[in-house]
Amino acid sequence: MKKKILLLLLALLIVHCTLKIENCMCQWERCNGIYGGVVNALAISGNNIFAATNTSIYLSTNNGSVWTQTNFNSGYPTSLAISGNNIFVGILNNGVYLSTNNGSTWTRTALNESVKSLAANGNNILAGTVGQGVLISTNNGMNWTQTALNNRTVYSLSINGNNVFAGTDNYGVYLSTNNGSTWAQTALNSNYIKSLAVSGNNTFAGTDNNGVYVSTNNGNTWTQTTLNNKPIYSLAISDNNIFAGSYYGSGVYLSTNNGNTWTQTALNTHNVSALAICNNNIIAGTSLDGVYLSTNNGSTWTETNMNNRSVLSLAVCNNNIFAGADSGIYCSTNNGFTWTQTPMNKKGVYSLAVSGNNIFAGTTYGYGVHLSTNNGNTWAQTTMNNKDVLSLAISGNNIFAGTDNHKGVYVSTNNGSTWMQTALKSQNVYSLAASGNNVFAGIKDSTYGIYFSTNSGNNWQPALNNKSVISLAISGNNIFAGTYYDNGIYLSTNNGSTWSQTALNNVDVYSLAVSGNNVFAGTDNGIYLSTNNGINWINKNQGFNGIPEVTALLIVNNYIFAGTYDYSVWRRSLAEIIGIKNISSNIPEKFCLYQNYPNPFNPATNIKYQIKSTSNVKLVIFDILGKEVTTLVNEKQSPGTYEVSWDGTQYPSGVYYYTLQTETFRETNKMILLK
Repeated sequence: MKKKILLLLLALLIVHCTLKIENCMCQWERCNGIYGGVVNALAISGNNIFAATNTSIYLSTNNGSVWTQTNFNSGYPTSLAISGNNIFVGILNNGVYLSTNNGSTWTRTALNESVKSLAANGNNILAGTVGQGVLISTNNGMNWTQTALNNRTVYSLSINGNNVFAGTDNYGVYLSTNNGSTWAQTALNSNYIKSLAVSGNNTFAGTDNNGVYVSTNNGNTWTQTTLNNKPIYSLAISDNNIFAGSYYGSGVYLSTNNGNTWTQTALNTHNVSALAICNNNIIAGTSLDGVYLSTNNGSTWTETNMNNRSVLSLAVCNNNIFAGADSGIYCSTNNGFTWTQTPMNKKGVYSLAVSGNNIFAGTTYGYGVHLSTNNGNTWAQTTMNNKDVLSLAISGNNIFAGTDNHKGVYVSTNNGSTWMQTALKSQNVYSLAASGNNVFAGIKDSTYGIYFSTNSGNNWQPALNNKSVISLAISGNNIFAGTYYDNGIYLSTNNGSTWSQTALNNVDVYSLAVSGNNVFAGTDNGIYLSTNNGINWINKNQGFNGIPEVTALLIVNNYIFAGTYDYSVWRRSLAEIIGIKNISSNIPEKFCLYQNYPNPFNPATNIKYQIKSTSNVKLVIFDILGKEVTTLVNEKQSPGTYEVSWDGTQYPSGVYYYTLQTETFRETNKMILLK
């Protein structure tokens, strides 16, 4: 009986702990948006829709209402093919991978070529490659054999019975009737063939710039259809309906009479890179805006919640969070839970900066700098209107804009009404940071990685030579520089005169954010945290589906937000990520700083404290000489009891002091690190 009671108590304890873990935010969580992203290929298996994006494979089992990211994270997917329960994905520069369990796990096949297209026919899997023609596997990728088409780049493949059609780069369409043992070039022999589809005796070929061709005799002759001046990157056929996905913002076209005439559907402003048909539903994958669904042959389309857009910049204005993406600016008014696209759309927004009610957006493709004075409801282009602006920084009345194409740094002193090029005129400026009259410009691919000015850009001096700097952050006297080409982060403590490489020295650092003594780095390997100015770094990627490239960071409202390449926006509790635990939300009777435990300690100890009322809380550790060692807490906190850990691994044995300070309370205790 006692044994049963103990087992029951243990089970209840496990359930309680599980619920507690599930209800607390102890890892990154994906925000509800921003929807859209690049879709390179689609494939259907029963009710399952698979979508290949730039970084992963997604699965929907309900017509796109919900998309789940599979566990694929091994390269740049270009193509999909399905044979029975086998799902094949072609990878640029990395061969073909196979999943037999709907994407839960993936295995690399024996093919190592760069793959642009795939097709399946029973046990035969064909792969169109870059420069190596078509290869075939008859045993699920365990072995691959080069077919006779061996010196072409093959963008598209389509199978109809024993006929295999291959669309190539500028050599038109090839046909094999014996699984690739021999190939014959068809009469369509001088076009880039981006897409192919076969229905009965009709073979349709979508070209790079000349629309759609049709052949009724296996390629002996071809006729150009009336859709004759569009780049057609995708084709799909359902009964008598032929759908063509076009680029350059033309969307999807429909023909019901074998291509004799075409009608543009309601999806008419997107680049459509993939098409598929599932249960009479038309699925369209776009190059920027995710997946769209039509249930009425294109008369209307609905955007699905594909959540894999590239977010390049983040900023906050009046408690609203703004995200600059590869297709405009999005706004969240509820701490990132949901997002709405602002009227700034169809532009890549690489940088955002805020001054009061003014939001500045730096864009590419020559759109320059835009300004909103009403929380993003409307945007006006400033007179900086013919530059690619990669970075922005504000100091007082000065707005600095870093440009691409060797145009250097511009400055405006009147909210963008006029701009003047500074003395830094011939560099690609990927990052900017300003503090007072000091401005730092991070340069990519230059003899000098940083230029700095002490007079608001009138003069510039070089620093940090032979590094490519793509991100910057300033915290007090510390300047952090994130570099490209796996050189990590550099630190200057003397206004850029000298620099030292931190321990994070083998990643590309796209973004930086500082909160107190906590430095966050967004890299090509996720997010890292340092609590001691770069002496040590801790990987903080818990909760990500795969490890994203983190292109933007923002700390606001007790959260840290991460904008990612092709994974949209994620968020995480700032207190949790830096090790502050909220033990209780009960309101204490007084402020209190407890003795640390254990004490003495080696190497870590815990510090507990109570906050009586909402306060700006600072918890700082000093050495015996009174020199500040590190700041553990520096944020506004609600009433409650908190606990934070300190790891003294990198510090010598001795006596240390820790001070808790708010607007109305200050107390100091002593602790001993004994190694």
